[in-house]
Amino acid sequence: MLQGRKFPPVRGRPQPEPALPPSRLELWRQKSRRLYTRFHSIVLVATAVVITLAAVLAYNSTRQPPQRLTQRDIDAAVTRTLASATPKPSYASTAYETIHPSLVRVNALVSKSGGKTQGALGTGVVIDDSGTILTNLHVVKDAIGVQVVFADGTESDASIIVRQPENDLAVIRANIIPDDLVPATLAGAGGLRVGDEVFAAGNPFGINNSLSAGVVSGLGRAYKSPKTGITLSNLIQFDAAVNPGNSGGPLVNRDGEVVGIVTALLNPTEQEFFVGIGFAVTIETAAAAMGTPPY
Repeated sequence: MLQGRKFPPVRGRPQPEPALPPSRLELWRQKSRRLYTRFHSIVLVATAVVITLAAVLAYNSTRQPPQRLTQRDIDAAVTRTLASATPKPSYASTAYETIHPSLVRVNALVSKSGGKTQGALGTGVVIDDSGTILTNLHVVKDAIGVQVVFADGTESDASIIVRQPENDLAVIRANIIPDDLVPATLAGAGGLRVGDEVFAAGNPFGINNSLSAGVVSGLGRAYKSPKTGITLSNLIQFDAAVNPGNSGGPLVNRDGEVVGIVTALLNPTEQEFFVGIGFAVTIETAAAAMGTPPY
């Protein structure tokens, strides 16, 4: 090596120029980015809430204010509702629809003195599939001919097969019966109470298939017939209107079940028109007349 040789001086690395301090705008941008990164989810939710509220407010501003109802509006709505509602059938209507197919018109030709004849009109009720009919004995008593007319219009001659004067009952049977014969349902009168609704079905004054409504007025009554002098006992007293032509017809409950056979009406004037009191033989008594077990 050469001694004493001078070497050029070693230059150091150039120092970088000091960075300029960030401007206020840059500082604000950096701060905004940090805030956005930290609260990104919250910002999205808040934005959605703001948009939703704005939409609701816009919708509400376009809605018409609710109309105030007047009493006339309410009355009109109630009237429309009542007009469109279907009322439930009454008990009388239900009873009639049930018993009607079992009703029978009974026409009797009765022999009178001097060889004359006279027509008698009553009602009967079909009690079994063979065409057995219950009616009053006074309707067919002394009859030289009996004809029945069923609910569907079928006509037939009939024969008296049972007579029970002590209860004014007769059992008759038609020679011809309809194919769709509907026997009535019989129900014991033991469950009846004073005040219970009952309905009398029959042919008053020859007006076919009529129904009248009333209540049980009394039970266990007795009635002495002014024509026969026979006292009938254990009768149902009722106030459903009955008149000549109803005799022998069914007295039914709300369900259209036969609880008695209409047999008499009480009139202080001895005229044959109804003044408020009718009597019916109980179905238990009628069942005994048919030779069937009591209900």
